[in-house]
Order: sequence, then C-alpha cells, then structure tokens
Amino acid sequence: MSVPDYMQCAEDHQTVLVVVQPMGIVPEDQFFRIYKRITGVSQVSIRDSQRVLFIRYRHHYPPENNDWGDFQTHRKVVGLISVTSCTTAKEWPQTSERFHGQKEVFGSTLYDSRLLVFGLQGEVAEQQRTDVAFYPSYDDCPDVEKRVEDFVESIFIVLESKRLDRATDKSGDKIQLLCVPFEKKDFVGLDTDSRHYKKRCQGRMRKHVGDLCLQAGMLQDALVHYHMAVELLRSVNDFLWLGAALEGLCSASVIFHYPGGTAGKSGARKPGVSSAADAGKRHRPGALTTNGISADTSTEIGRAKNCLSQEDIIEKYKEAISNYGKYKSAGVIELEACIKAVRVLAIQKRAMEASEFLQNAVYINLGQLSEEEKIQRYSVLSELYELIGFHRKSAFFKRVAAMQCVAPTIPEPGWKACYKLLLETLPGYSLSLDPKDFSKGTHRGWAAVQLRLLHELVYASRRMGNPGLSVRHLSFLLQTMLDFLSDQEKKEVTQSLENYTSKCPGGMEVISLPDGLKLPPVPFTKLPIVRSVSLLTLPVSLRPHKVKSLLGQGMSSASPFIYSPITMHSRGDERSKKIDFQWVQGDVCEVQLMVYNPMPFELRVENMGLLTSGVDFESLPAALSLPAESGLYPVTLVGVPRTAGNITINGYHTSVFGVSSDCLLEGLVGVKSSGCMVEVVPSLPRLQLCTSLPRSAHLSSEDLSTSVSLQLFNGETQQLTITLENIGAEMLNTLELTSKTLSTKEKLFGEFLTWDLQDALSHLPLKSGQSVSIPVNISAKLDFSGQENLLHDLNDDGISVTGLPVSSPLRQVLKPRAENKPVGTDASKNEFNHVKVGILAGQGKCYNQSSR
Repeated sequence: MSVPDYMQCAEDHQTVLVVVQPMGIVPEDQFFRIYKRITGVSQVSIRDSQRVLFIRYRHHYPPENNDWGDFQTHRKVVGLISVTSCTTAKEWPQTSERFHGQKEVFGSTLYDSRLLVFGLQGEVAEQQRTDVAFYPSYDDCPDVEKRVEDFVESIFIVLESKRLDRATDKSGDKIQLLCVPFEKKDFVGLDTDSRHYKKRCQGRMRKHVGDLCLQAGMLQDALVHYHMAVELLRSVNDFLWLGAALEGLCSASVIFHYPGGTAGKSGARKPGVSSAADAGKRHRPGALTTNGISADTSTEIGRAKNCLSQEDIIEKYKEAISNYGKYKSAGVIELEACIKAVRVLAIQKRAMEASEFLQNAVYINLGQLSEEEKIQRYSVLSELYELIGFHRKSAFFKRVAAMQCVAPTIPEPGWKACYKLLLETLPGYSLSLDPKDFSKGTHRGWAAVQLRLLHELVYASRRMGNPGLSVRHLSFLLQTMLDFLSDQEKKEVTQSLENYTSKCPGGMEVISLPDGLKLPPVPFTKLPIVRSVSLLTLPVSLRPHKVKSLLGQGMSSASPFIYSPITMHSRGDERSKKIDFQWVQGDVCEVQLMVYNPMPFELRVENMGLLTSGVDFESLPAALSLPAESGLYPVTLVGVPRTAGNITINGYHTSVFGVSSDCLLEGLVGVKSSGCMVEVVPSLPRLQLCTSLPRSAHLSSEDLSTSVSLQLFNGETQQLTITLENIGAEMLNTLELTSKTLSTKEKLFGEFLTWDLQDALSHLPLKSGQSVSIPVNISAKLDFSGQENLLHDLNDDGISVTGLPVSSPLRQVLKPRAENKPVGTDASKNEFNHVKVGILAGQGKCYNQSSR
C-alpha cells in the first residue's frame, strides 16, 4: 500500500467502505450531484436492531490498498455504486457488461453492488432488478437515498454473517492465517502444525473478528476480541499485527469516549435517530445505540472493563506506531496511525504530545512519492499543526507544499496553487496584507522570514502573469518592511518596483482575488516621511478681516455666553480643530509639510498634491526631489478653493516609483498638526493702490504695501494722487474714504488731509481692470506755542504720508499702529514724526486710517 489516506481518523475503523464511481461518459457536474446525495446517507439504523452502520464513501480508491482489507477491514471495499448514462436499449448490453467488469476490480472483497442508470426509458427500464436502478434523468431521481439505504442494509446482512461465521470458529478447526501482501512470501515453507504458528493464526483471526464486530456496531465484543488478540500476538512477537490489534483497541476506546468523532466539525457524526434516554433503556451488552453510546456513560464504561482510559489510548498508540516502525512496507499504516493519534490529542488539548507524533510522521519514508502526493502530505501536516495550535509550524509546512507545487521536476508548475498556499501561510508568520496593521509602530513576527515570504509572493504573482499583483505585494514590502531593509536591498526593491510599474502602474484600487480575498491599497506614507502639517494663512495683502463698522449699528459679532456645568471634551483628534484664520475662494492657499527622505538615494516625488473635503478644491500638483537621508525639509503644497465653506485637509497624494498613493493624515504616526479645518470665505474684491509720490526709503513693514515720505514746511500744501485699480474678479460698487490722525505731541491742528470723491464715485461701479484716481490735499499746520524744543524737532521732522492697499472689509490687512513717542524725546536721535494714511475699500465703503 503506497497511497496514504490523510483524512483517516480513529472512528473510520467503525465504517464500511463504499466506492462510488462514474462509468462511461458521465458529465462531471451531474456525477458529483448524485455523489453528494449518496454521501448524505452516512449512517443507517438497522431495522430490528439497536445498531447503526456507518459508511465511508470514496469516488477514487487505489485497488492495491484493497489488498490490506484483511489487515484492517475498514480498508476493504465492500460496496460499489456505479453511475452511468444510457439513452437507448441498444447500449444496455454493453453497459451491463461494463458494470460486471468494474465489479471485478474489487470482486474479492465486495459484499454487494448497485448500478444507477440515467436516461434509459422503455421496456428495459421497466425490468425489476435488485442491483440496477433506472432513472429518466439526473433531475428526476427522487428515491436515490432510499435505494442507498437498502443497499447499506444488504451490506450489513453480509457483514453480520461473516462476523458470526468467523466468531464461531471452533478451536479444533484449522484457522486460516491472515496475511498482508508483503508477508506472503515469508510464510512459505513454515511448519503449520507448530504451536507458535497456531497462536499467530488465532491472534490474527481474533483481531480480524474484532474489526468485524466494530464495523457491525458491537463495540463491547470488539474490545474483548482486541484484548485477546493483543495477548496472543504479543506472546509470539507478531509485531505488525500486534500493532494493528493495539490500534483497533485504541479506535474502539476513542469511539467510546468521543461519540461525536475526532475528525473535527466537517467529519462530525450526525445525531442518532432515537434519543439518548430511549437508547439507554434498550441497551444490552454487545449492542450499541444509534449514537454509539448509552445514556448512562459511567455505567457503560464500568461495564466495558476492556475500554482504555484517555491516557492509555495515547500510550497504546505509541506502542502500535513503534511496532509498525519495524516494517518498512508498513509506512502508510504508521503514518495514518500518527495522524489518528494527533486528532485524538487535539481533542484532549495535549499539543506537545501531538507535536511528537507529527514530528515522527514527518520522517516516515513512504518511498517514491509523486509531486502531487508530496504536496498533499505537506498540506495535511500543516493542517494538523494548525489543529493543535502550532501556527508557525503549520505555516512552514504549507510553505513547503507551495514550493513543491513549482518543483523543477514538474513539467507544468502550478503557480496559482503555489500562490494560494503562500497566502494561507501569512497568519502563521504574523503577517497581514493590510498596511493598517503595521501603522501602530509595533512589529510582530520574524522580519527576515516575512521578507522572504513577500518576495515569494511577488515572484509567484509575476509567474502567474499578474503584474498588478506583483506591484501591490512589492509596494507592501517596501512600505511595511522599510526599517528592516539594508541600503542595498532598498535599492534593489525600488529598482524592481520601477521595472514592474513601467508595465503596470500601481494605484489605490482594491485588488480582488478569485478566492474572495481582497488586497487593500498600500499608500507610501514613508516615501517621504511626514513629520508635521501646517496650514498657512494668506499673505497680509490678501488676508480677509471683518470690518466692524460695516456690521451695522447695535449689532455685535460676539455670541451669547451660556454657562453649562458639563464640560464637553472634544472627541476628535487635534487635527480636526478649526483654525482661526480664513482662506478666500479663488485665491491660492498653501499647506506646508515637513518631510524627510529615509532612502540612501535621492527620492523623486512626482505629482504631489493635497487631498481635501468640504469644498471644491483645485490641487496644483508639485514635484520635488529630496536628497538622500535628508533632514526635515519643508514642502509647500498649494491649491485653489473654488467654492466657499469649511475645508478639511485630509492628507496628500504622491506618485513615487510609479505607484500613486493617497496618504491620509489620520494614518500617519507622530505627525504634529495645529488643525486641518479652515473656513473659506466667498470671493472678495481686490484693489491695487499706487500714489504719485515716490516710495519711502525709511518705512518698511509687512502691514504696509505702499509707503511714501513727504517733507512739508508749516503752512505748505501739496497734492497726492491715489490711484485704485480693480485687479480682482469682483466688481466694486461703492467707495468710502476715511482718515485717522494719531498724534502724541499734539503739534497738529486743523484738517491735515482733504479730498473730493465726487469724480471717483462717478466712475463706479468699477469693473475688473478699471482704475480710478482720488486727489488728496496734504496741509501742514503746526502750533509753535508752548514747545521749547519745537525748532529742534522741525529741523528733523517731516510729514510722511503712507498709502496702504485697498481691499474689502473681509480682506482688511491694516491694523493702525501708533508710534508712541514720549513728549520731550531726545532730539539728537534724529527721529521722524510720520503720518500714515491707510485706505480701505469694499462693499461701497473705503476707510482711511492715519497715525502720527
């Protein structure tokens, strides 16, 4: 026997094996529809008996495994169900002949067989035959399950007769020596009359009868026969069959202790037809209830003195496996016994002992296995390690199975199967394909192994012919494993990524795999790394301010104060705070990022812009090049809000190495921000101011866009022409001009500034691109009385007239600044007493402010 059944479990010793096979040309989907219905009949309650017969179905079974049916009867094919299509009566003789040929394959062990014929109608189909069932079509076959139940009952009748026949052998009769295939040549020429030979025959037959009792639902009798077989076989050192008797004893005890089965949820036994209470009343020694155990478990175990305890089960399994290990040809039996023991230990929560059995299974030599069998073996080992909680060991064997799928000896490597198995190893290595799981700053697992696994995913996806998948895995590797890459590895990974993206650019879409797994996007938040985000206010000349005089009489902009004893703490992050300045619709706004490049080479970032919400925003993309491993480097991103409202800066987007990324601020670790929400006010008028006088060389301030200096003698008058040009898109409808004189020495009296707005107002409304001029007369009238140092001041003092930019009330940039100089300042300091004139315009009013 060279093909192990990796799905074997202890309760399979209680089952009878039925093979269901298609015959001739049968559509695969139709066959498996019928096969699924047949396998639904997994246990049948025998009429006029308290016993249940359990059936194990296979649609493929190696005939050589059938030769081991005497060694363990659950390996013997006792039933055959053939499924075939037959449309005409002429085809029937050939179909019938083919069915007989199929029966001959398992003919030496078959108890009964059935042929299900689909598509044949007429005289032939009307014949009443026990072993053949005719159905018009695959859809019209309502009594398939009933036919199978009758078939199983006929198998039980044969099984029971064989059990009784073998169990009632008289001691005086010559008992047949049961053998496994490789033993037959060893017994040629042995003395069949020796006591040693007779004991061997008796022991093996007792073990065989125990198997039949277990299959027939007579658990108590099976335990007795197994114990007797163990004693007889141990006395003659028949180690192979002693191992089988010990394993049978373990299987019967496992069925006793764990009536629900050890194969897990998928192989769990169905509940019996009758209730446990009724089963307990009807129970008698030698017969089991429908679920294999009576209502009173303690009484049952007390009566079954031969039943092993849970601890003894494992010890007997160890002894059985040790005996199997003495025979090279029993490798499959030894391997399956290890698997059965592991499933029992998994239920008992004894993981360390289970791992010892699995470790033994790894080193069992099964001879020359095909690549497919190797893959199956490693996959099952992986599943069993997962069953006992050894997740990393499970991942290791699944990865070995994945590599086996693309072994050099395979003519057509299965890269899809390899990729699928590699994905299944990720949890065992504490690896997730969601970059959010790596944003918390704590790394779990072995980075070196994870890097190797990610490289294998990249390579497998490339060989599958899916470059987009390769780009996603390589992007994930670069983003999450950057801290564990050497400088040389960083260069190699980025070069590979650029090669892949030249054929298939990377984006932010979710990639869906055929098995339903979804790969989330991978934003490059570390290329570059952002440390702070700051929203910048507009330049002084464009900054909006509310003009209080335009709010109306008796109105206040302050909100009413309401006391509440409940302090409402902000649940949001500090990034959600609203900033106290405003942006203006249609004006360019700026956000400054402090970034640095962690790569050992120059990092080129293309198409970098802002991600916003709340208003329509036109982001103006930027490109930057950061030097290798640079320190903090300021980067200013700009854009234009196209509508008014509250705008929130959610993050930024980049294009690095051909991969487009949307990096959200909430996903960045350790980023400082004073807030990312700002109010955008509607578009405001913009006026440019220029004067007829030359600019002042002495006055300079960010609050002043135009400063002029003028020296006048007392009593002298000079005219200043102020030109206002509408350089914005909004129309200027009205204009108001006011002035304010700030004085500390009280040298000035009378009207210092006078003007006439009639000509200017006649040009309103002022459209975009138009200009208007306003003449302003400046008169110097000083009072010389009571000022002893006045002449000294006049020697140095002049009068400075300063013009300021024109804007709307919401764009007022001027805060009048009084130059407070104490009376009697030192004349030797050569100070000037200046007059500042500020002019504001908007919504029909223009304001003039001056200071001295």
